[in-house]
Amino acid sequence: MSVLTQTRPLDHVADFPAIPAGWAYLDTAATAQKPQEVIDAITRAYDTDYATVHRGVYQRSADMTLAYEAARRKVAKFLNAGSENEIVFVRGATEGINLVAHCWAGTQLKAGDRILLSQLEHHSNIVPWQMVAERIGAQIDVLPLTADHRIDLDAMAAMITPQHKLVALGHVSNVLGSVLDGRRAADIAHSVGAKILLDGCQSVPRMTVDVAALDCDFYVFSGHKLYGPTGIGVLWAKPALLEAMPPYQGGGAMIDKVSFAGTTYAPPPGRFEAGTPHIVGVLGLAAGIDYVTRIGLERIHAHETALVKLTRDALSQFNSLTLFGPEDSAGIVSFSIAGVHPHDIGTILDEAKVAVRAGHHCAQPLMETLGVDATARASFGVYNSAADVEALVRGIERVTRIFG
Repeated sequence: MSVLTQTRPLDHVADFPAIPAGWAYLDTAATAQKPQEVIDAITRAYDTDYATVHRGVYQRSADMTLAYEAARRKVAKFLNAGSENEIVFVRGATEGINLVAHCWAGTQLKAGDRILLSQLEHHSNIVPWQMVAERIGAQIDVLPLTADHRIDLDAMAAMITPQHKLVALGHVSNVLGSVLDGRRAADIAHSVGAKILLDGCQSVPRMTVDVAALDCDFYVFSGHKLYGPTGIGVLWAKPALLEAMPPYQGGGAMIDKVSFAGTTYAPPPGRFEAGTPHIVGVLGLAAGIDYVTRIGLERIHAHETALVKLTRDALSQFNSLTLFGPEDSAGIVSFSIAGVHPHDIGTILDEAKVAVRAGHHCAQPLMETLGVDATARASFGVYNSAADVEALVRGIERVTRIFG
């Protein structure tokens, strides 16, 4: 009996109209395909239900406002947040991190303070901190990885000092699939009075996230990786932090009172949501949350972990292939083949109707750490099966034949 059979594989490919028969979509870490119910929710919102929110006194606007704020409550429950007022809608995790960098770090940190990152971070969890550090004169330190490509928390405990005011780490690596012990990282950060932000882009689609249990200070994720639409994401933060942060942008909806003598701002989360929001994106995100919740995040994680094991076991038989990341990575397998550029791997696999990511995955410092310019990456979702792994392996066999 295969490991996939033992874990009761999911069978949800029929829910996804953009996945034709015979196409192995293995790029979910970049963006997830959309189930029909998410597409239907978006279509309905634009088709029969559409109106603005928070402004109109007519019934449809009132109904849309209720649906929009119900989605905020759904996100809060999904993360086990204390209140829906802790949920800020943003364009994606990138904007959420930039918001914290601008409105918290940019106002709370000073010259000589330190920020702690790790070698495996996505560029979106590096560049915003570099920008704010350069502006205020702060310094950035970088955590190493363990031998099996996890963030080294023992090194974190040894490196962190009272000068570190912020720690920003990926909850699950988008390249390696390695899962951070978020609670231990938070405890280490808090031991010196630092705040901690976790990038949850790769964790929320495949495992239960409880911000209360993690005791992190900020948490961000993007909707399109959670089977929802692009252009919508979430920043969660502890209430006291949100209250102390100035607005990110000025405009409509984020104000209390405006006059030429001065302006007062709305309380969070409205303070950070200037302008007409991505109404339909929020409703699509809510539908994506409903979808994964109904399947069960524990089942999704078990299914993807089984696919990872099948993949790693199969690919380890190729002598010219190097696997990266831990054995128990969460839904992601990155690899390289000696003498073959990952772009060539991706092109040949595409000819075999297998879609993988090839490149540096917006993680160039990690590529340098791994000693490669790029990798190929297979990443899984609820629509994948052992047949997709078999298609990947057949494609890799072709790659090795072509390149000798």
